[in-house]
Amino acid sequence: MAECVKHIAAAEKELWAMAEPALTQAPNPEKKENLIFKDDDSLVNAVEDRTHKSKTFAALEPANSPYKTVPEALAAFKANREKLISFVKNTRADLRNHILILPVGTFDSYQFILLIAAHSNRHTRQIDEVKMNTNFPKL
Repeated sequence: MAECVKHIAAAEKELWAMAEPALTQAPNPEKKENLIFKDDDSLVNAVEDRTHKSKTFAALEPANSPYKTVPEALAAFKANREKLISFVKNTRADLRNHILILPVGTFDSYQFILLIAAHSNRHTRQIDEVKMNTNFPKL
């Protein structure tokens, strides 16, 4: 569970760091034809789907986490999520026309924000699975 928390915290920061620079550039709607997902629900479902396993970036592996403890990781996650929420509530950017071209695919900025949230949900479900295991320690 600690590894999941550290991974989620690192991902929250690093994924947004991938997206944020695109919003400072001019919109590039001509890149929309390369979007992996044409439908937001498909994107969220694909990211949250725990039957499909995927390898994370080396920087997001729990062993490479900048967070040494779960409380430190949780505090960082909360702070970074608040920044993202504040951005979403206050932005005037045209998120649908700022296209991110990343090693994992092409997304509009709106989709990538959904991806960040869905990624956290995916690993929260993973933590829930661990807690539901009959071998999980009972307090």
